[in-house]
Amino acid sequence: SWNDRWTVPTEWKPESELGAWKHTAGEWYGDASDKGVQTSQDAKHYGMSAKLSEAFTNQDKDLVLQFQVKHEQNLDCGGAYIKLLGDMDQSKFGGDTDYQVMFGPDVCGTSNKKTHVIFNYPPKDDNLLIKEQVKTETDRTSHVYTLHVRPDNSFSVLIDGESVRDGNLEDSFDFLAPKEINDPSVSKPEDWVDTKKIPDPTDVKPEGYDDVPAEIPDPEAEMPEDWDEEEDGSWEPPMIDNPEFKGPWKAKMIDNPDYKGPWVHPTIPNPDYSEDKELYLRCKDCTHIGFELWQVKSGTIFDNIIVTDSIEEAKAFADATYGKTIDAEKAMFEKIEEEKAAEAKRVAEENAAAEQNYGDEEEDHDEL
Repeated sequence: SWNDRWTVPTEWKPESELGAWKHTAGEWYGDASDKGVQTSQDAKHYGMSAKLSEAFTNQDKDLVLQFQVKHEQNLDCGGAYIKLLGDMDQSKFGGDTDYQVMFGPDVCGTSNKKTHVIFNYPPKDDNLLIKEQVKTETDRTSHVYTLHVRPDNSFSVLIDGESVRDGNLEDSFDFLAPKEINDPSVSKPEDWVDTKKIPDPTDVKPEGYDDVPAEIPDPEAEMPEDWDEEEDGSWEPPMIDNPEFKGPWKAKMIDNPDYKGPWVHPTIPNPDYSEDKELYLRCKDCTHIGFELWQVKSGTIFDNIIVTDSIEEAKAFADATYGKTIDAEKAMFEKIEEEKAAEAKRVAEENAAAEQNYGDEEEDHDEL
């Protein structure tokens, strides 16, 4: 059973802080017998890991990590990513456990919705996030997330078999120092002019410009009828902005005849740059996969996980699982939503009728 393969980390956090995993196909599905593991308690941490059938190193070959995710709860804040790790004590697996790859959805609020792509890079002893955020899916049906890293140091992220990011590792992550740096021996010349516009020296402030006040008495204001000048003093109309006032005078701007354009700092090869032809080698003796998550609202289901060196195998696996069930799952979800909407409408109409009847009874009582 799935319980025999997966291990919950009993020494990670107190039992009261850990949410329970549930083996289920969910509320809507394409095949009731095709079950995944689901987070089942709100505001809990979730941990679970499993050992790969054999250690995996992607030396001179592709690395493909793929899994299926379904947020039945309309995820508002929580992680749904998977980790590839080396040998570890599964009973202590948690957020501080070293990993080699972290990949998958992470959502918190309306502005923070992304698919994590994070690689550990031993030369820097750091976990490196992808520079440009990758989109994620937040609807309530299943999606397949695929990370594909190739020996030519390129990579792709796919959702449901469609690429949402392609790039090369060196440009997309801060693995290496920059190839070039600003020449420290060169500075911007003191006489360099990079001011594009200047005040027109021939422009002259009009005579009487400063005599125009910023405010004037409101010409439409009238003294209140109950105003008593003996008691209230001399009445003065309130002040309003003067439509003729143009603010402090400024000369018009013209092109600077001495403008040279923005100064560009010359660059030189970076002496600290060192090429790494094996940036793609992001899995060395990977032995485990695991989920280490926090979710405010539970309900995410994980299923159909594969780690392989063949994108064709991963695609075929997705076609044989997700591909065979997703249409039926979506149809079932839509039917459930339609039934819920119809029931909500029926209840609303009954409540409205009950309120109307109550109002009629009140009117009859008043007449008596």
